[in-house]
Amino acid sequence: MNIIRKPAWLKQDMYVTKALGNVRRILKNYSLHTVCEEAHCPNRNRCYASGQATFLIMGDVCTRNCRFCAISTGKPLPLDPDEPERLSDAARKLNLRYVVITSVTRDDISDGGASHFAKTIRQIRKKLPDAGIEVLTPDFLGDKDALDIVLFEKPDVFNHNVETVLRLYPSVRPQANYQRSLMVLRYAKDNSSSIIKSGFMLGLGETEDEVFSLLRDLKSAGVDVVTIGQYLQPSERHFPLKSYVSPKKFEQYSKYGEEELGFKRVFAGPMVRSSFIAEDIWKQINA
Repeated sequence: MNIIRKPAWLKQDMYVTKALGNVRRILKNYSLHTVCEEAHCPNRNRCYASGQATFLIMGDVCTRNCRFCAISTGKPLPLDPDEPERLSDAARKLNLRYVVITSVTRDDISDGGASHFAKTIRQIRKKLPDAGIEVLTPDFLGDKDALDIVLFEKPDVFNHNVETVLRLYPSVRPQANYQRSLMVLRYAKDNSSSIIKSGFMLGLGETEDEVFSLLRDLKSAGVDVVTIGQYLQPSERHFPLKSYVSPKKFEQYSKYGEEELGFKRVFAGPMVRSSFIAEDIWKQINA
């Protein structure tokens, strides 16, 4: 692994609360995965301690091999038809007011798992009718019919991450496509009333001009909210970390996005992740 000394601003406090153990117990009892665990999110202890978790549906094995991601790659198991109901029961047990659902990419399924997303949204609405719902979806290979299946359920927030700048796609996301991801975001904006959200990482070797260009592309695609965080290399076999980006640089990008481009919110910082304090961002947008 590329050894770069971790700066002080990336050090995390440990959070120990009754809620942390409760979240872990409920996830285990309902046999559910979270992106917090599978992607080795550095904020998982903090989120669990506050009673929050981001659900990962359709298994814990991805059909793609993005070089930044800690989630396992291989041949996934068939979809579990009972997962949406178990997830909604767990969300109710956790008394969630805002439910964030993401997934592995399932290119092995005809609709990419869009129907499973839709079923999960319906089950949550049935059990928690007053809860906000955010979905963080794969690109569904650009299939608009699949996108329609998800958008028909009217999630409060539709999120799809671009992850990095255009130049780095072949090396960081070899099975994805930059323009296709922008198309997904634009299509969601044009065909729903959802807040449209996207996110990307810094520290992969991108330049300042490339980040500015990416933000302009996201604005042109109709994105309302952007999250920007620091890439942390999961292991030596993953894409090498190129740099740790200072908090001041994150502030610069946030200011540019909000003041120059007019995003509703650019939430940027070293520890920011796609679903980190997602409920708070949603409330701010709707205030």
